Amino acid sequence: MTTYSFVLYVAGQTQRSHEALENLRSLCEARLRGYYELTVVDAVERPELAERWRILATPTVVRLRPEPQRRVIGDLSDLHRAALALGLPNLDEFGGA
Repeated sequence: MTTYSFVLYVAGQTQRSHEALENLRSLCEARLRGYYELTVVDAVERPELAERWRILATPTVVRLRPEPQRRVIGDLSDLHRAALALGLPNLDEFGGA
């Protein structure tokens, strides 16, 4: 099975940042349980990383693996739309994970 790798860029410990993280975790657990890595980067504390990855707005999630990379900006509250944008498998494609 493919392991997915995500980086979530946030700006501080805001409600919107928290919601984005929780929504991404929920999505990953529902669709990729056990087959994902998630890193959170605070762009306020690590502006050099945000600049290197050209993060212009937060929260932004970047899917690093599998390639090609994909990005979604926002709190990911529409889980179905976020899953499509990130190219995540349907539940039945991933063995009902």
